[in-house]
Amino acid sequence: MASKTKDAPTHSKAGEIQLKTRLGKAQQLELFRWMVVNREFDNKISLLYRRGLVIGAAFSSLGQEATSCASAYALEKTDIIAPMIRNAGATLVKGLPPRDFLANYMYRTNSPTGGRDGNTHMGDLRYGIIAPISMLGASIALCSGFVLGARLKGEKRVALTWIGEGSTSTGEFHEDVNFAAVMRAPLVVIIENNQYAYSTPVKGQCLAEHFADKAIGYGIKNAVTIDGNDANAVYEASRDAIDRARAGEGAQMFEVLTYRRKGHAEHDPAKYVDKTVHDYWTARDPLTRYEAYLKELGYIDDKGVAKMTEEIRAGIEADEEWVMKQPKPDPKTVTQGVYAGEPHPAHEKDEYLARKYR
Repeated sequence: MASKTKDAPTHSKAGEIQLKTRLGKAQQLELFRWMVVNREFDNKISLLYRRGLVIGAAFSSLGQEATSCASAYALEKTDIIAPMIRNAGATLVKGLPPRDFLANYMYRTNSPTGGRDGNTHMGDLRYGIIAPISMLGASIALCSGFVLGARLKGEKRVALTWIGEGSTSTGEFHEDVNFAAVMRAPLVVIIENNQYAYSTPVKGQCLAEHFADKAIGYGIKNAVTIDGNDANAVYEASRDAIDRARAGEGAQMFEVLTYRRKGHAEHDPAKYVDKTVHDYWTARDPLTRYEAYLKELGYIDDKGVAKMTEEIRAGIEADEEWVMKQPKPDPKTVTQGVYAGEPHPAHEKDEYLARKYR
């Protein structure tokens, strides 16, 4: 998705952004646009949830846009991702049209799940997206199997998945990372340390100084801890890890320090979060920082940001209008698509496979 260019300037007053990056002007503007798309999409989901148009939980990635968008931006088109509930940005960067994502949240028949799921648990292999798995950590093994199978075919594909800092305490995480490391799977695992595992703070989760230190036990090298709210830092760490995995150096892992600015889901007011923690991370908003950085370089100005945001909002509004006109599942089809070998309602008459985003 992005190719090497000359480094940008290496100093800045604005936003404390790590400026040394192989991304050029057009690519950095494109990455910023994806982050704005992520933010505006999340805002729309939040509004739809409050209007009662989202049945089920609604998850926000507010404050984690750099982590999702910049890491996915470092992938090649043929690579795959297995996102979590806070990686909507990565799903959009990989190519899933926003209106399809909205359709899934609003349980429409032409959504990736045919209206069977009410939020983010959907995938589309046409875009290289594996559906999120509620059993946290399981996506690591699934990704390993996918890219190991690709390796048998002689394909140099890389898989990227994310895991919350809390989920690194599960047995599934240990078994699956160990397997990926031993098999030298071309896999990148990003530990999203967003300070809370639902309501459990980091200090109650692990005594390691850094979650990236866990990589040592699996023989995974080059595991670093970076600023997850710095889009350039995330891109560079992701690109380096992806390149190593593709070159045959085996599974890769690193930790991003970021913050979930809302509760676990829209229904969670997150009263368990200390106000000083919230204020600290709010001041380090990834979009605000990247915008200030791009302005300092002269890549964009207030007018350009306003125009970009307005266009993105208009597009999402049009997507919502389109989704509202689409049918909901027929209750009589509730048992369809449950077992392997049965036709999925979204695939009837090949409507799902044939539809195109216009």
